[in-house]
Amino acid sequence: MTRAEMDKLGWDQCDVIVVTGDAYIDHPSFGMALIGRVLEAQGFRVGIISQPDWHSADPFRALGKPRLFFGITAGNMDSMINRYTADRKIRSDDAYTAHGAPNKRPDRTVTVYAQRAREAYPDVPLIIGSIEASLRRIAHYDYWSDKVRRSVLPDSKADLLLFGNAERAIVDLAHRLNAGENIKDIRDLRGTGFMAPAGWLPADDWSVHNSTRIDVPGKVEAHPDPYAMMPEDKTACATDAGAKEADVVKPIRIMTREERAAAAKEKHDRTVVRLPAYDVVKDDPVMYAHASRVFHLESNPGNARALVQAHGERDVWLNPPPLPLQMDEMDGVFDLSYSRAPHPSYGNAHIPAWEMIRFSVNIMRGCFGGCTFCSITEHEGRIIQSRSEPSILREIEHIRDKTKGFTGTISDLGGPTANMYRLQCKDKKIEESCRRLSCVYPSICVNLGTDHSKLISVYRKARAIPGVKKVLISSGLRYDLAVRSPEYVKELVTHHVGGLLKIAPEHTEENTLTKMMKPGIGAYDEFKRMFDKFSLEAGKKQYLIPYFIAAHPGTTDEDMLNLALWLKKNNFQLDQVQTFTPTPMAMATTMYHTRKNPLHKVTEDSEIVETARSGKIRKIHKAFLRYQDPENWPILREALVKMGRGDLIGNSDKHLIPAQGSDGAPAGGERGKRRAPGFGPEKFVPPGKRAVPRAATSTPFMAPESKVRPSILSTIKTKAKPAAAAKARPGRK
Repeated sequence: MTRAEMDKLGWDQCDVIVVTGDAYIDHPSFGMALIGRVLEAQGFRVGIISQPDWHSADPFRALGKPRLFFGITAGNMDSMINRYTADRKIRSDDAYTAHGAPNKRPDRTVTVYAQRAREAYPDVPLIIGSIEASLRRIAHYDYWSDKVRRSVLPDSKADLLLFGNAERAIVDLAHRLNAGENIKDIRDLRGTGFMAPAGWLPADDWSVHNSTRIDVPGKVEAHPDPYAMMPEDKTACATDAGAKEADVVKPIRIMTREERAAAAKEKHDRTVVRLPAYDVVKDDPVMYAHASRVFHLESNPGNARALVQAHGERDVWLNPPPLPLQMDEMDGVFDLSYSRAPHPSYGNAHIPAWEMIRFSVNIMRGCFGGCTFCSITEHEGRIIQSRSEPSILREIEHIRDKTKGFTGTISDLGGPTANMYRLQCKDKKIEESCRRLSCVYPSICVNLGTDHSKLISVYRKARAIPGVKKVLISSGLRYDLAVRSPEYVKELVTHHVGGLLKIAPEHTEENTLTKMMKPGIGAYDEFKRMFDKFSLEAGKKQYLIPYFIAAHPGTTDEDMLNLALWLKKNNFQLDQVQTFTPTPMAMATTMYHTRKNPLHKVTEDSEIVETARSGKIRKIHKAFLRYQDPENWPILREALVKMGRGDLIGNSDKHLIPAQGSDGAPAGGERGKRRAPGFGPEKFVPPGKRAVPRAATSTPFMAPESKVRPSILSTIKTKAKPAAAAKARPGRK
């Protein structure tokens, strides 16, 4: 991180300098550390510039001029999500900064950092990556400016954009630049994007599939009369000798099925899909929704084609997504020599994101759920990439032996979800040809393996490690998958729940759930029965903590009211609540911006998705989630009266909120006064007088930046002994 450290290592220059918006923590949960260690294992010298002052170019010269390239990342979160709430208010803290200090990074960090790095050394190649770059790789709706913005590529003036889990791409890129290749000539790496001249194609044999317009009925031509006599052409020669060469009948060659498949695949792989141009989608919501649908249908690495989108006189070109890492490659990445601690320059500073994951282990990446509000699939993909059991157990032992403050509890074994470890399609060919947006919606695919036995084995071996007292599961559970394995639910509930277990129904109403691509609330009820049964058998009092989202596209006032009634019926009081935040490129964001549903074919008269956009309606929807809060009663009284549901205002247990000014009901939303019957100050007490925990709601999970390469990674060698690898994703924010 400093010239002094470079001098101690005997370095006169860094090969690569990574500039990041996060505090530098040398742990595979943090993208800058993962990329740095992967490049280091390939023999490159890597410097880290963490949270530089972006008001001038001088801090970007702190480590000198990099020999190969600058790597620019906003950090583990999109900078706008990191800095602003769902109400567009500036956050008072930053979990990825020492002491949680705010304002240590600029808005749209990737663009600002890239511009300063270019100013510092104009001739050094600029490579941008991280989740912020991934989610902004094409024209996208930006919630904070309420407009459609260009791809981050032309704004940042970067030479190359790496999206998704880019380990392979970054290693290939470094070696090719090191061999003297020009950055402008590197155009064939999967998982990369770049600016190209309008109409550019990699070779003459490439074709373009035009998706710049929606399908509309064309002119209906009259059918020709099959009995009509054609006039005789007296100029044609009737002899074979006079026939043109093109008219000579040639024998027909019948291709085998394998030959036809190979020819079709070759043509498919050399086809680029042209999306509607930025100048079109920025002003036309229908075309924006159409472009979003086409983009997401081209997301499976097994069959995705390249994408191109015009931005003025140039094109943004996106190669197909990166191929998933194999298990030994994942192990190679996570077993590198991370110190698994903040850089010593931070001293004893408290870094909230580090505290959250220091005793947890990331066992997989990716998610095939396809929830429309979530950013995991756009960044990490739908194919699950898992570590081996020995690699996971080695990391737990490393935490036990070398991580300061460990008291015997592993806080999480998970990832984007708790229970997708080693779940995959039963047939590789089907997986590579599939274009479904979710493997579990509207129902669990018959080709999806749901066997949890390998995950159960990891749990049992982890808790059997000497010195480990408890292994908790803190990642969100996919309960519709869990109910397929009662043995897993029993194992989880009996040994791995610390009293509370997070799950995410997100809503109760079908109208909203269909726009989220989430299962019906019946799946939650089935899981809860199993959870309660196994908790009782284990002699434990344990509770589910459900997450919900307010004001999601497709949600009506009645939907939120019904959710509030469900919460009261089930004796839940939500503590922290979250309104839907439109993140770049998510399908729910498309619904929010366009009022169209990209889950189905988009036309001018296709389904309209009503969305809470005004501040007051979003506030009402959020208030329904915290109906027990006196500060929300005035706005809820007004809303209920307008909805014709004044019958829910009163002072008995059958009412949702108390009447204004009634005995025991605070008037004016004042806290601290005695509440109406049925509205205790802290918790409801359900049957059996058990205290029911507060619940929380979720915001779209911004997947941690994570980035590696099969053929090269399989040859990774380090001087040190293989260290236990570790990643536990920061939990939902």
